[in-house]
Amino acid sequence: MNLPNKLTMFRVVLIPFFVVFMMVDITPVDKWITLAIFIVASLTDLLDGKIARKYNLVTNFGKFMDPLADKLLVCSALVCLVALCRIPAWIVIVIIAREFIISGFRLVAADNGVVIAASYWGKFKTTFQIIMICLMIADIQALAFVTDIMMWVALILTVVSLADYLVKNKDVMKDTK
Repeated sequence: MNLPNKLTMFRVVLIPFFVVFMMVDITPVDKWITLAIFIVASLTDLLDGKIARKYNLVTNFGKFMDPLADKLLVCSALVCLVALCRIPAWIVIVIIAREFIISGFRLVAADNGVVIAASYWGKFKTTFQIIMICLMIADIQALAFVTDIMMWVALILTVVSLADYLVKNKDVMKDTK
């Protein structure tokens, strides 16, 4: 269990705390605690990959758990935001469907000995989703317009990144039998 894997597991451990604070509105600081937890968890995603690549600490466990932890964090946040009526459910369905499609696509590719690396579109998508989620957690009325713009940009990048993956890797789905 190296440092990048510990950071990944720390992110997973933070998710239930994030959800509890997100859904419980007891004190005026709950949303700020929620936001802090989400930001820390998001930063562990950035750090674990950088550390793993820089110090050659890439493991099979990390290759499996890191993207799973990312999806769990983002999907948990989006589901909570739907429950709090801060984002339309259909947008969350599109975002989650994209994650399932890409994950399935990567499984088929891996079965064929092909590794599909993250694209810049996927990285932009993730960045905008995280910013959007942070704005929605903060729920600052003065930033409502900016939050809405971020939601639409994140949605567009979700669709564009999916199309990019499918077009660039269309040969993965060809049956060669």
